[in-house]
Amino acid sequence: MQARLPATNRAGFFEIRMESIGGLGANLAGKMLAEAGVLKLGWNGTFSAAYGSEKKGTPVRASIRFADANHPIRGIYAVDEPHVVAVFHEALLQSQDCTAGLQPGGVLLVNTAKAPTEIVRRTGWRAGKVACVDATAIAVRERTRVNVAMLGALCRVMDGMPPEAVMAVIRETLGRKDAALVERNLRTFRAGYDEVRVEDMAPAAAEESGAATPATADRTTPVLGYRNQPQGGCIPEPGNSVWRDLSASRQGVLPILRLESCIHCAACDQVCPDLCFVWTAREGRNGRVFQFLAGIDYQYCKGCLKCVAACPTDALQAGREEDGYAEAHRTKHPFAFA
Repeated sequence: MQARLPATNRAGFFEIRMESIGGLGANLAGKMLAEAGVLKLGWNGTFSAAYGSEKKGTPVRASIRFADANHPIRGIYAVDEPHVVAVFHEALLQSQDCTAGLQPGGVLLVNTAKAPTEIVRRTGWRAGKVACVDATAIAVRERTRVNVAMLGALCRVMDGMPPEAVMAVIRETLGRKDAALVERNLRTFRAGYDEVRVEDMAPAAAEESGAATPATADRTTPVLGYRNQPQGGCIPEPGNSVWRDLSASRQGVLPILRLESCIHCAACDQVCPDLCFVWTAREGRNGRVFQFLAGIDYQYCKGCLKCVAACPTDALQAGREEDGYAEAHRTKHPFAFA
């Protein structure tokens, strides 16, 4: 199978960076994409990944580099100026600068149910194409993982990568593990390829004056500077995660609270590792004051679902993140973080 390598940088490379968290399969996706380019298309290519504690929920960054068959790649190192950035978890957009180094005219691909214009509002990046695919919904529907859906979307937005090459690698890789998974993952790949939405933001950005930049984009993470940082190296809140937004640790699922079924037994609060449950004091039937569950603060929820297993009345159920936010607003919980 022959394919033309996409436009390269001055060093002769076409580069892709994957921003993800442990458990979403970015490491395997990067390996399969690199294998497709090298073994199926005859390109030169490398793959490398950087991660911390190598466990679910921790940041993972994978780098793929392609070059023409006659152009050697003499080192394996991280991609700093990618042509394509694939963000496997939407919450990473607010916890780290996923668009850092993304070349003008490049592609920002995000796993999200939102529209590309909303991603531009959140990141401020509009120097090229923004692509959105709801890889989590596809994976839930097909009972697979988001990495294969993201591979399908990558093939759609990346010039020169035939989907047949990646599908062949999926068959070979997963067929060795479990043949029953192959067809489900091929459906996932095709869905990611077909359902990705792409908008070119560069023409609109060229016409606008005072367009948003990453420095002025809508971000929820506070930036400390000389005007507002604590004096003298003081740590005002030592030893806790009160300032941490843990939403980037989730893998697309979280507990959904149905207050009408809750008996306020606090079984959920006893097993929650991050104190996500918010309580309020109210007067009970006999005139005494009791603590009643008011809602879930999703900013601190990692999606471990221990509370779902502990709930005796099924008031807590596992669901997609979007469903959890919708339920919180329906019942007027003031603790839903978008």
